[in-house]
Amino acid sequence: MQSMFVNALKVVSFIAVSFSVTTSCAAEKIIKIDGSSTVYPISEAVAEEFQSAQKIKVTVGESGTGGGFKKFCRGETDISDASRPISQKEMDACKEAGIQFIELPIAYDALTIVVNSKNDFVKSISVEDLKKIWAPGSSVKNWNQVSTSYPNLPMALFGPGTASGTFDYFTEAVNGKAKSSRSDYTPSEDDNVLVQGVANNAGSMGYFGFAYYVENKDKLRALPIIAKAGAVAVMPSVESVMNSTYQPLARPLFIYVNATAANSRPEIKAFVNYYLENAPKLVKEVKYIPLTAEDYAAVKSHFKTMKPGTGFNGTPEVGVKINDLINRIK
Repeated sequence: MQSMFVNALKVVSFIAVSFSVTTSCAAEKIIKIDGSSTVYPISEAVAEEFQSAQKIKVTVGESGTGGGFKKFCRGETDISDASRPISQKEMDACKEAGIQFIELPIAYDALTIVVNSKNDFVKSISVEDLKKIWAPGSSVKNWNQVSTSYPNLPMALFGPGTASGTFDYFTEAVNGKAKSSRSDYTPSEDDNVLVQGVANNAGSMGYFGFAYYVENKDKLRALPIIAKAGAVAVMPSVESVMNSTYQPLARPLFIYVNATAANSRPEIKAFVNYYLENAPKLVKEVKYIPLTAEDYAAVKSHFKTMKPGTGFNGTPEVGVKINDLINRIK
């Protein structure tokens, strides 16, 4: 009887130890990412290749930049994808929770204004007209209210939700203040929903990241942007972003890394190094715009120092250069 009791105890002990080891390994070997739907395709591509090479699980969500930062500043994720810089409110939340972050630019995006493929009357659009359409309290309901040369066609607007970094950047660049926008449009944190909305309505207009336009060129038409009166209309493209002519809608994309996690968990440091090393190839594969080789070298060097902080003052900034951004972090 005593022998049976001892054996039973051994079995229970073995199960308990096995469960503890399994749970510990699982906790250490899962890298959790969430945030921007714009950055999602890049992080997903990196995660797929890294998992295949390293056999470490990486989960990637797309709850929007704002939603991602909420999780990140609660300590629920290791990395946050962002299509705009971290805000002051989010910095305060992270500080209160004792979470330091490393800000890493990983690609460029050309925020793209799109209309239905059947729209043949709008050849280009100025930032001034975009503001007329998207400003808070805008009364524009028909295309002929933008220009008398346009038809009397009802305008259907599609754009990111208010938790989106793309929403923040667009409103800052066009309306002069982040989150300042008319509210009577169809919002979604899922860019594919916006694509379908514009594709299915002849009088539609929408905006989202460049990659979603490139993937749906057969359904949509991108509008060249006129930055100011007298300026030339510029199409979103790799070239116009790199030569700084696609303004004010060219922007950097980011990942934010939990500094403590990166210092204490080798798999996170390995993943971020893999991300930065393979970004030039994978960013291009998912139709975004890689940084220059010099900029990637600067970002790698910055991550190597593990220096926490941000190069921004808590608000989106138009036209910032990567090297200048990194050098601001003291």
